[in-house]
Amino acid sequence: MVAILSDDNVVIDAQPRSVMRRDNLRHSATGVLVRNAAGDIYVHRRTDTKDVYPACYDFMAGGVIDAGEDPYDAVVRELAEELGISGVELTKLPEGDYADDFTNYHAYLYTCVWDGPVTHQPEEVAWGAWMTPSELVRRLGEWSFVPDTTALLGAYIRDLL
Repeated sequence: MVAILSDDNVVIDAQPRSVMRRDNLRHSATGVLVRNAAGDIYVHRRTDTKDVYPACYDFMAGGVIDAGEDPYDAVVRELAEELGISGVELTKLPEGDYADDFTNYHAYLYTCVWDGPVTHQPEEVAWGAWMTPSELVRRLGEWSFVPDTTALLGAYIRDLL
């Protein structure tokens, strides 16, 4: 079940994920920008089977927050599930909102530094690699990136240059 939000981020309902996706209902989600000690950013390509933006590149791990789940707990869960990263210190970034014809959500955003191994969840991540901020900005103009991450954190990435 997914908590459904009003425009001012108050929980007003809970619906199955399938209904939330079908009706593009406003919900909450997490996202975490993973960097290494050198300042590189972890970029990955979503699998072809993802329900939103399949086969697109992304530079944020994260996902939908379950009904009743704390946003911090959700980002810890998603980071471990998608990239196999756990036990890392998370730094909160400003929250944001994103909506298009495929998704509509309030984003709880974080960043972390990780120099350990990255282990992809095969159902969600098809490929991944570290990129410098300048390389990522260049790739934003060349590759098909998910529009939500680009809208929420694109300016942040450009400010790293």
